Amino acid sequence: MRPVKPVHPVLVVIAHGSRDARHAATVHALVRRVRSLRPGLRVEIGFLDFNIPSVHGVLESLAAEGVRDVVALPLLLTRAFHAKSDIPAVLRDAPPQLRIRQADVLGPSPLLLSALERRLYEAGLGPADKSSTGVVLASAGSSDPEAIAVIAEIAREWRHTGWCAVRPAFASASLPRTEDAVRELRALGCARVAVAPYVLAPGFLPDRIARGAGEADVLAGVLGPAPEVARVLLERYDEARMPLPAALGA
Repeated sequence: MRPVKPVHPVLVVIAHGSRDARHAATVHALVRRVRSLRPGLRVEIGFLDFNIPSVHGVLESLAAEGVRDVVALPLLLTRAFHAKSDIPAVLRDAPPQLRIRQADVLGPSPLLLSALERRLYEAGLGPADKSSTGVVLASAGSSDPEAIAVIAEIAREWRHTGWCAVRPAFASASLPRTEDAVRELRALGCARVAVAPYVLAPGFLPDRIARGAGEADVLAGVLGPAPEVARVLLERYDEARMPLPAALGA
């Protein structure tokens, strides 16, 4: 019996991959939540490195099944090197019979801010604590100026939702580090300081963020399979599969 072709494009979530087993486990948990939110959608996972299946292997398997339409979604929070270079290069090597649309990265999104607050509240804070709490928005870091600027803008936007102060920090490539941002918020006079990791899954850099949060009062968990993150994935999928607007005058 021949496999039934999906009515909608298959969603292929492209994750970075890690030697840390927690990374892949978290990615799979997030994808399970995406599937639960949209049961009729086929969702596959491909990894750029370290874990299997590889992105290339997933695309080859889909093509062999007769699938033709795919939305490739980078499991990334900012448009840095992987989104601009690595992933397009992998997709260019895909089987030619596949029609692949690359979705945008997840951030920025108001839903991700909601997910950050969810993790802070799960770590012990409440809405009444916002005005007296300074927050470190701790991301993995990047050498890409666009990605750094996005993190800084998210911090500014989040500050306007009622927190005492919000400062960006980076685990690699950029400054300040998490521990320096914690000390800055202390010096500003915030009654308590919380660290909110703006990362999707555990691993080497999130562990570095956690070590830098040693002097903070609260350390939130990674975004992981938060329902808001799953909803952002579906938003990006829907945006990518929409037909392109017709050219003016066509």
